Amino acid sequence: MTPPSARAPRTDALTNRARILEVAGEAFAASSGASMTGIAKQAGVGVGTLYRHFPTREALIVELYHHEIQKVIDLAHTLAADLPPLDALRRWFEEVSRYGRLKYGVSEVIHAATNGGLDDKNYDPFLGAIAVLLDAGSASGDLKPGTEPQDVLLQLSVLWRIPPGEDWEARATRILELIVDGLRTRPADS
Repeated sequence: MTPPSARAPRTDALTNRARILEVAGEAFAASSGASMTGIAKQAGVGVGTLYRHFPTREALIVELYHHEIQKVIDLAHTLAADLPPLDALRRWFEEVSRYGRLKYGVSEVIHAATNGGLDDKNYDPFLGAIAVLLDAGSASGDLKPGTEPQDVLLQLSVLWRIPPGEDWEARATRILELIVDGLRTRPADS
């Protein structure tokens, strides 16, 4: 007989977990003060179910961070394969911007959980995703060659410092255009 701890998770447990992460992402993007009870209610699960999956608020935030950042990392490779380099970079930046909205209110928890970023298992893959897009843009002649992914990441980090509000999207769009223009081999209006 298979011990209980070795069994595969039940389908409903996986569905609940995915739903909790989806709702938590929306809730934390709207307000860093989103409550665990509110997230459980909105996800259609009991508070006990939420705490069974995520024993603390911090555990939920860290898992949400890993889940969301992996989607962003994976998207870079897909976009680089499917779109012209400049379009791929812009589309990816838009997704990073969406992610930045989530990270705005919970960055302190993520920072603490990853030892200020020093223990962040997502750091190198994220830089790799940036490199994929920069390399494609450099090869096409659209982007300046030799741009360091770490420098682009530093520029992008401003996105999770934009406070939520009705002008958030417009402000993020303006900032991303400044970053893209700085990476291009020639200005956009030439």
